Amino acid sequence: MQGNVITTPFGRRAMSLVQLKSQTQAKDLPAGKSADKWQVYRWLCEGKEIIGVGDRSLAVLNALLSFLPDSDLCEENGLIVFPSNAQLSLRAHGMANATLRRHLSALIECGLITRKDSPNGKRYSHKDRGGEITDAFGFSLAPLLVRTEELQVAAESVRASARALRLVRERMTLHRRDIVKLIEVGLAEEVPADWKGIWARFRAIVDTIPRKATLGALEPILGYLAALHDEVAILLENHVKETNTSASESQIEPQQQNSKPDSNSDLEPGFRKDPGANPVLKSPSTADARKTYPLGLVLKACPEIADYAPAGISSWQDMMRTAAQVRGMLGISPSAYEEALDALGQENTAIVLACILQRSQHISSAGGYLRVLTMKARAEEFSVGPMLMASLRSAVSASELLAV
Repeated sequence: MQGNVITTPFGRRAMSLVQLKSQTQAKDLPAGKSADKWQVYRWLCEGKEIIGVGDRSLAVLNALLSFLPDSDLCEENGLIVFPSNAQLSLRAHGMANATLRRHLSALIECGLITRKDSPNGKRYSHKDRGGEITDAFGFSLAPLLVRTEELQVAAESVRASARALRLVRERMTLHRRDIVKLIEVGLAEEVPADWKGIWARFRAIVDTIPRKATLGALEPILGYLAALHDEVAILLENHVKETNTSASESQIEPQQQNSKPDSNSDLEPGFRKDPGANPVLKSPSTADARKTYPLGLVLKACPEIADYAPAGISSWQDMMRTAAQVRGMLGISPSAYEEALDALGQENTAIVLACILQRSQHISSAGGYLRVLTMKARAEEFSVGPMLMASLRSAVSASELLAV
Protein backbone atom coordinates (compact mmCIF):
# COMPACT_ATOMS: atom_id res chain seq x y z
CA MET A 1 0.00 0.00 0.00
CA GLN A 2 1.51 3.29 -1.08
CA GLY A 3 2.48 5.69 1.66
CA ASN A 4 1.81 3.29 4.56
CA VAL A 5 5.43 2.47 5.46
CA ILE A 6 7.43 4.64 7.86
CA THR A 7 10.27 6.27 5.90
CA THR A 8 12.97 8.78 6.81
CA PRO A 9 14.10 11.80 4.77
CA PHE A 10 16.95 11.64 2.30
CA GLY A 11 20.36 13.14 3.05
CA ARG A 12 20.87 15.50 5.93
CA ARG A 13 17.17 16.22 6.46
CA ALA A 14 16.23 15.38 10.04
CA MET A 15 13.26 13.21 11.03
CA SER A 16 10.77 14.91 13.38
CA LEU A 17 8.04 13.63 15.67
CA VAL A 18 5.46 15.45 13.54
CA GLN A 19 6.56 13.49 10.47
CA LEU A 20 6.52 10.25 12.49
CA LYS A 21 3.02 11.04 13.75
CA SER A 22 1.75 11.82 10.26
CA GLN A 23 3.11 8.59 8.85
CA THR A 24 1.72 6.61 11.77
CA GLN A 25 -1.76 8.08 11.21
CA ALA A 26 -1.46 7.31 7.49
CA LYS A 27 -0.81 3.66 8.35
CA ASP A 28 -4.19 3.55 10.12
CA LEU A 29 -6.06 5.04 7.15
CA PRO A 30 -9.46 3.26 6.93
CA ALA A 31 -9.87 1.15 3.85
CA GLY A 32 -12.00 2.75 1.18
CA LYS A 33 -11.94 6.22 2.71
CA SER A 34 -12.17 9.00 0.13
CA ALA A 35 -12.92 12.71 -0.11
CA ASP A 36 -13.13 15.38 -2.75
CA LYS A 37 -9.66 16.91 -2.80
CA TRP A 38 -10.87 20.43 -3.59
CA GLN A 39 -13.51 20.33 -0.85
CA VAL A 40 -10.84 19.30 1.64
CA TYR A 41 -8.65 22.10 0.33
CA ARG A 42 -11.46 24.66 0.81
CA TRP A 43 -11.98 23.50 4.39
CA LEU A 44 -8.27 23.91 5.00
CA CYS A 45 -8.33 27.43 3.53
CA GLU A 46 -11.17 28.38 5.90
CA GLY A 47 -9.56 26.83 8.97
CA LYS A 48 -5.97 27.77 8.14
CA GLU A 49 -5.55 29.82 11.33
CA ILE A 50 -6.55 26.86 13.50
CA ILE A 51 -4.33 24.42 11.58
CA GLY A 52 -1.47 26.92 11.51
CA VAL A 53 -0.71 27.10 7.80
CA GLY A 54 -0.07 30.21 5.71
CA ASP A 55 -1.42 31.41 2.38
CA ARG A 56 1.80 30.70 0.43
CA SER A 57 1.97 27.19 1.84
CA LEU A 58 -1.62 26.65 0.74
CA ALA A 59 -0.66 27.75 -2.77
CA VAL A 60 2.02 25.03 -2.82
CA LEU A 61 -0.49 22.45 -1.54
CA ASN A 62 -2.88 23.52 -4.30
CA ALA A 63 -0.13 22.84 -6.82
CA LEU A 64 0.54 19.40 -5.29
CA LEU A 65 -3.16 18.48 -5.45
CA SER A 66 -3.27 19.46 -9.11
CA PHE A 67 -0.87 16.58 -9.90
CA LEU A 68 -3.46 14.03 -8.78
CA PRO A 69 -5.33 13.03 -11.94
CA ASP A 70 -8.64 12.31 -10.17
CA SER A 71 -10.74 14.62 -8.03
CA ASP A 72 -11.26 11.94 -5.36
CA LEU A 73 -8.57 11.76 -2.72
CA CYS A 74 -8.32 8.04 -1.99
CA GLU A 75 -5.76 5.27 -1.75
CA GLU A 76 -7.02 3.52 -4.87
CA ASN A 77 -6.19 6.57 -7.02
CA GLY A 78 -2.79 6.97 -5.41
CA LEU A 79 -1.83 9.40 -2.67
CA ILE A 80 1.75 10.14 -3.72
CA VAL A 81 2.67 12.87 -6.20
CA PHE A 82 6.20 13.22 -7.58
CA PRO A 83 6.57 16.47 -9.53
CA SER A 84 9.91 18.19 -9.84
CA ASN A 85 10.50 21.54 -8.18
CA ALA A 86 10.43 23.18 -11.61
CA GLN A 87 6.95 21.77 -12.31
CA LEU A 88 5.73 22.74 -8.84
CA SER A 89 7.07 26.26 -9.26
CA LEU A 90 5.12 26.70 -12.52
CA ARG A 91 1.85 25.62 -10.91
CA ALA A 92 2.58 27.74 -7.82
CA HIS A 93 2.60 30.91 -9.92
CA GLY A 94 6.35 30.99 -10.49
CA MET A 95 7.39 30.68 -6.85
CA ALA A 96 11.14 30.87 -6.29
CA ASN A 97 12.91 27.57 -5.62
CA ALA A 98 14.09 28.53 -2.11
CA THR A 99 10.60 29.77 -1.21
CA LEU A 100 9.08 26.59 -2.59
CA ARG A 101 11.32 24.38 -0.44
CA ARG A 102 10.50 26.47 2.63
CA HIS A 103 6.75 26.07 2.17
CA LEU A 104 7.04 22.37 1.43
CA SER A 105 8.78 22.04 4.80
CA ALA A 106 5.99 24.09 6.41
CA LEU A 107 3.34 21.71 5.01
CA ILE A 108 5.29 18.76 6.39
CA GLU A 109 5.64 20.39 9.84
CA CYS A 110 1.89 21.10 9.87
CA GLY A 111 1.25 17.40 9.30
CA LEU A 112 -0.57 17.90 6.01
CA ILE A 113 1.86 15.96 3.79
CA THR A 114 4.82 13.62 4.33
CA ARG A 115 7.91 12.81 2.34
CA LYS A 116 8.60 9.44 0.80
CA ASP A 117 12.11 9.91 -0.43
CA SER A 118 13.82 7.60 -2.90
CA PRO A 119 17.33 6.23 -2.26
CA ASN A 120 18.86 9.12 -4.21
CA GLY A 121 16.34 11.79 -3.16
CA LYS A 122 14.78 12.05 -6.61
CA ARG A 123 11.03 11.95 -7.21
CA TYR A 124 9.80 9.28 -9.59
CA SER A 125 7.58 6.21 -9.87
CA HIS A 126 7.85 2.55 -10.89
CA LYS A 127 5.36 1.10 -13.34
CA ASP A 128 4.54 -2.42 -14.34
CA ARG A 129 4.25 -3.70 -17.88
CA GLY A 130 0.64 -2.55 -18.02
CA GLY A 131 1.61 1.03 -17.19
CA GLU A 132 0.19 0.93 -13.64
CA ILE A 133 2.22 2.64 -10.91
CA THR A 134 3.55 0.07 -8.47
CA ASP A 135 5.56 2.41 -6.27
CA ALA A 136 6.31 6.12 -6.15
CA PHE A 137 8.67 8.46 -4.36
CA GLY A 138 7.69 12.05 -3.66
CA PHE A 139 5.09 13.67 -1.38
CA SER A 140 2.32 11.66 0.24
CA LEU A 141 -1.09 13.32 0.64
CA ALA A 142 -2.33 10.56 2.95
CA PRO A 143 -2.19 12.83 6.08
CA LEU A 144 -4.53 15.25 4.34
CA LEU A 145 -7.07 12.46 3.79
CA VAL A 146 -6.67 11.22 7.37
CA ARG A 147 -7.42 14.69 8.77
CA THR A 148 -10.50 15.33 6.60
CA GLU A 149 -12.93 15.44 9.54
CA GLU A 150 -10.59 17.64 11.57
CA LEU A 151 -10.33 20.13 8.70
CA GLN A 152 -14.11 20.21 8.29
CA VAL A 153 -14.59 20.92 12.01
CA ALA A 154 -11.98 23.69 11.86
CA ALA A 155 -13.75 25.31 8.89
CA GLU A 156 -17.12 25.17 10.66
CA SER A 157 -15.59 26.64 13.80
CA VAL A 158 -14.15 29.56 11.85
CA ARG A 159 -17.49 30.18 10.15
CA ALA A 160 -19.31 30.11 13.49
CA SER A 161 -16.83 32.58 14.98
CA ALA A 162 -17.24 34.86 11.97
CA ARG A 163 -21.03 34.77 12.33
CA ALA A 164 -20.81 35.54 16.04
CA LEU A 165 -18.41 38.42 15.37
CA ARG A 166 -20.69 39.80 12.67
CA LEU A 167 -23.71 39.69 15.00
CA VAL A 168 -21.78 41.48 17.75
CA ARG A 169 -20.71 44.17 15.29
CA GLU A 170 -24.30 44.60 14.09
CA ARG A 171 -25.59 44.97 17.64
CA MET A 172 -22.88 47.46 18.48
CA THR A 173 -23.75 49.52 15.41
CA LEU A 174 -27.44 49.55 16.39
CA HIS A 175 -26.65 50.55 19.97
CA ARG A 176 -24.34 53.36 18.79
CA ARG A 177 -26.92 54.70 16.35
CA ASP A 178 -29.75 54.57 18.88
CA ILE A 179 -27.74 56.17 21.67
CA VAL A 180 -26.68 59.10 19.48
CA LYS A 181 -30.21 59.77 18.26
CA LEU A 182 -31.74 59.41 21.71
CA ILE A 183 -29.23 61.90 23.10
CA GLU A 184 -30.15 64.28 20.28
CA VAL A 185 -33.84 63.93 21.20
CA GLY A 186 -33.10 64.60 24.84
CA LEU A 187 -31.13 67.75 24.01
CA ALA A 188 -33.68 69.00 21.45
CA GLU A 189 -36.62 68.47 23.81
CA GLU A 190 -34.68 69.78 26.82
CA VAL A 191 -35.31 66.65 28.84
CA PRO A 192 -33.72 67.14 32.26
CA ALA A 193 -30.59 64.94 32.40
CA ASP A 194 -26.80 65.19 32.33
CA TRP A 195 -26.60 64.77 28.54
CA LYS A 196 -23.03 66.07 28.34
CA GLY A 197 -21.90 63.48 30.86
CA ILE A 198 -23.80 60.74 29.05
CA TRP A 199 -22.20 61.80 25.75
CA ALA A 200 -18.72 61.74 27.35
CA ARG A 201 -19.34 58.22 28.67
CA PHE A 202 -20.55 57.12 25.23
CA ARG A 203 -17.45 58.50 23.51
CA ALA A 204 -15.21 56.85 26.12
CA ILE A 205 -16.79 53.46 25.33
CA VAL A 206 -16.55 53.95 21.56
CA ASP A 207 -12.89 54.98 21.78
CA THR A 208 -12.01 51.61 23.32
CA ILE A 209 -13.14 49.69 20.21
CA PRO A 210 -9.98 48.25 18.62
CA ARG A 211 -9.39 48.46 14.89
CA LYS A 212 -8.76 44.75 14.50
CA ALA A 213 -11.41 43.49 16.84
CA THR A 214 -11.92 39.96 18.10
CA LEU A 215 -15.03 38.43 19.59
CA GLY A 216 -13.50 38.39 23.07
CA ALA A 217 -12.58 42.07 22.85
CA LEU A 218 -15.95 43.25 21.51
CA GLU A 219 -18.31 41.37 23.83
CA PRO A 220 -17.53 43.50 26.95
CA ILE A 221 -17.84 46.70 24.88
CA LEU A 222 -21.21 45.49 23.59
CA GLY A 223 -22.34 45.04 27.21
CA TYR A 224 -21.32 48.61 28.10
CA LEU A 225 -23.17 50.04 25.07
CA ALA A 226 -26.29 48.00 25.84
CA ALA A 227 -26.32 49.25 29.45
CA LEU A 228 -25.92 52.88 28.34
CA HIS A 229 -28.64 52.42 25.72
CA ASP A 230 -31.04 51.14 28.39
CA GLU A 231 -30.17 54.05 30.68
CA VAL A 232 -30.87 56.69 28.02
CA ALA A 233 -34.06 54.97 26.89
CA ILE A 234 -35.38 54.78 30.45
CA LEU A 235 -34.67 58.51 30.96
CA LEU A 236 -36.71 59.43 27.89
CA GLU A 237 -39.49 56.92 28.63
CA ASN A 238 -39.94 58.33 32.12
CA HIS A 239 -40.10 61.84 30.67
CA VAL A 240 -42.75 60.76 28.15
CA LYS A 241 -44.79 59.10 30.91
CA GLU A 242 -44.66 62.26 33.01
CA THR A 243 -45.68 64.32 29.98
CA ASN A 244 -48.60 61.99 29.22
CA THR A 245 -49.71 62.14 32.83
CA SER A 246 -49.77 65.93 32.70
CA ALA A 247 -51.69 65.83 29.44
CA SER A 248 -54.24 63.40 30.90
CA GLU A 249 -54.82 65.67 33.86
CA SER A 250 -55.39 68.62 31.56
CA GLN A 251 -57.93 66.62 29.52
CA ILE A 252 -60.16 66.29 32.58
CA GLU A 253 -61.09 69.97 32.28
CA PRO A 254 -64.47 70.31 30.47
CA GLN A 255 -64.46 71.88 27.03
CA GLN A 256 -67.38 73.79 25.52
CA GLN A 257 -68.88 71.77 22.70
CA ASN A 258 -71.77 72.67 20.45
CA SER A 259 -73.57 69.34 20.12
CA LYS A 260 -77.02 70.73 19.24
CA PRO A 261 -77.87 70.00 15.61
CA ASP A 262 -80.25 72.95 15.42
CA SER A 263 -77.79 75.47 16.80
CA ASN A 264 -77.69 78.77 14.93
CA SER A 265 -74.10 79.58 15.88
CA ASP A 266 -71.87 80.57 12.97
CA LEU A 267 -68.77 78.60 11.96
CA GLU A 268 -66.62 81.70 12.30
CA PRO A 269 -67.10 84.13 15.23
CA GLY A 270 -66.10 87.10 13.10
CA PHE A 271 -69.20 86.66 10.94
CA ARG A 272 -71.85 86.83 13.67
CA LYS A 273 -74.93 88.89 12.76
CA ASP A 274 -74.78 90.93 15.95
CA PRO A 275 -71.19 91.35 17.14
CA GLY A 276 -72.24 93.71 19.88
CA ALA A 277 -74.59 91.19 21.45
CA ASN A 278 -71.70 89.34 23.06
CA PRO A 279 -69.07 91.74 24.39
CA VAL A 280 -66.85 88.86 25.56
CA LEU A 281 -65.79 88.11 21.98
CA LYS A 282 -63.07 90.70 21.61
CA SER A 283 -61.26 88.99 18.73
CA PRO A 284 -61.69 85.94 16.48
CA SER A 285 -58.76 84.11 18.06
CA THR A 286 -60.05 84.56 21.61
CA ALA A 287 -63.37 82.96 20.78
CA ASP A 288 -61.87 80.41 18.44
CA ALA A 289 -59.54 79.08 21.12
CA ARG A 290 -62.51 77.51 22.91
CA LYS A 291 -64.90 77.11 19.98
CA THR A 292 -65.67 73.63 18.72
CA TYR A 293 -66.71 73.00 15.14
CA PRO A 294 -69.06 70.20 14.09
CA LEU A 295 -67.20 66.90 13.90
CA GLY A 296 -68.82 66.05 10.57
CA LEU A 297 -67.53 69.29 9.07
CA VAL A 298 -64.00 68.56 10.29
CA LEU A 299 -64.03 65.05 8.82
CA LYS A 300 -65.35 66.39 5.53
CA ALA A 301 -62.59 69.01 5.39
CA CYS A 302 -59.85 66.59 6.55
CA PRO A 303 -60.85 63.09 5.47
CA GLU A 304 -57.33 61.63 5.68
CA ILE A 305 -57.30 61.50 9.47
CA ALA A 306 -60.04 58.86 9.39
CA ASP A 307 -57.53 56.48 7.76
CA TYR A 308 -55.60 56.41 11.05
CA ALA A 309 -58.59 55.33 13.14
CA PRO A 310 -59.19 51.59 12.65
CA ALA A 311 -62.53 51.74 14.49
CA GLY A 312 -63.59 54.99 12.82
CA ILE A 313 -64.18 58.45 14.30
CA SER A 314 -67.65 58.84 15.78
CA SER A 315 -66.96 61.26 18.64
CA TRP A 316 -64.61 64.00 19.67
CA GLN A 317 -62.86 61.56 21.99
CA ASP A 318 -62.06 59.38 18.96
CA MET A 319 -60.91 62.49 17.08
CA MET A 320 -58.56 63.65 19.84
CA ARG A 321 -57.18 60.15 20.38
CA THR A 322 -56.46 59.75 16.66
CA ALA A 323 -54.90 63.21 16.47
CA ALA A 324 -52.54 62.30 19.33
CA GLN A 325 -51.41 59.26 17.33
CA VAL A 326 -51.00 61.30 14.15
CA ARG A 327 -48.84 63.75 16.08
CA GLY A 328 -46.07 61.17 16.43
CA MET A 329 -46.36 60.12 12.80
CA LEU A 330 -45.94 63.73 11.66
CA GLY A 331 -42.78 64.08 13.73
CA ILE A 332 -44.24 66.67 16.11
CA SER A 333 -42.48 66.69 19.47
CA PRO A 334 -44.43 66.21 22.73
CA SER A 335 -43.49 69.72 23.87
CA ALA A 336 -44.88 71.33 20.71
CA TYR A 337 -48.06 69.30 21.15
CA GLU A 338 -48.40 70.40 24.80
CA GLU A 339 -47.98 74.07 23.87
CA ALA A 340 -50.69 73.75 21.24
CA LEU A 341 -53.04 72.15 23.77
CA ASP A 342 -52.49 75.04 26.17
CA ALA A 343 -53.07 77.69 23.51
CA LEU A 344 -55.87 76.12 21.44
CA GLY A 345 -57.53 73.47 23.56
CA GLN A 346 -57.88 69.79 22.85
CA GLU A 347 -60.55 69.88 20.13
CA ASN A 348 -59.02 72.74 18.17
CA THR A 349 -55.55 71.17 18.42
CA ALA A 350 -57.03 68.00 16.95
CA ILE A 351 -58.53 70.07 14.11
CA VAL A 352 -55.19 71.77 13.42
CA LEU A 353 -53.39 68.40 13.36
CA ALA A 354 -56.00 67.05 10.96
CA CYS A 355 -55.47 70.05 8.67
CA ILE A 356 -51.69 69.65 8.86
CA LEU A 357 -52.05 65.96 8.00
CA GLN A 358 -54.26 66.87 5.04
CA ARG A 359 -51.53 69.18 3.70
CA SER A 360 -48.52 67.19 4.93
CA GLN A 361 -47.07 66.93 1.43
CA HIS A 362 -46.75 70.69 1.29
CA ILE A 363 -45.36 71.17 4.83
CA SER A 364 -41.66 70.46 5.30
CA SER A 365 -41.68 70.54 9.12
CA ALA A 366 -45.00 69.81 10.80
CA GLY A 367 -43.56 70.45 14.26
CA GLY A 368 -42.20 73.87 13.33
CA TYR A 369 -45.45 74.77 11.57
CA LEU A 370 -47.48 73.86 14.68
CA ARG A 371 -45.20 75.95 16.90
CA VAL A 372 -45.68 78.97 14.63
CA LEU A 373 -49.46 78.55 14.74
CA THR A 374 -49.32 78.21 18.53
CA MET A 375 -47.33 81.45 18.85
CA LYS A 376 -49.80 83.25 16.58
CA ALA A 377 -52.74 81.89 18.58
CA ARG A 378 -51.24 83.24 21.81
CA ALA A 379 -50.76 86.61 20.10
CA GLU A 380 -54.41 86.41 18.93
CA GLU A 381 -53.26 86.34 15.30
CA PHE A 382 -54.49 82.86 14.39
CA SER A 383 -57.96 81.38 14.12
CA VAL A 384 -58.80 77.74 13.45
CA GLY A 385 -61.87 78.65 11.37
CA PRO A 386 -60.15 80.04 8.25
CA MET A 387 -57.71 77.11 8.26
CA LEU A 388 -60.60 74.65 8.44
CA MET A 389 -62.57 76.46 5.73
CA ALA A 390 -59.52 76.46 3.42
CA SER A 391 -59.11 72.74 3.93
CA LEU A 392 -62.82 72.25 3.28
CA ARG A 393 -62.64 74.16 0.01
CA SER A 394 -59.65 72.07 -1.09
CA ALA A 395 -61.43 68.84 -0.20
CA VAL A 396 -64.61 69.88 -2.06
CA SER A 397 -62.60 70.92 -5.12
CA ALA A 398 -60.76 67.60 -5.12
CA SER A 399 -64.00 65.63 -4.87
CA GLU A 400 -65.48 67.61 -7.74
CA LEU A 401 -62.45 66.85 -9.91
CA LEU A 402 -62.73 63.15 -9.09
CA ALA A 403 -66.41 63.21 -9.98
CA VAL A 404 -65.59 64.66 -13.39
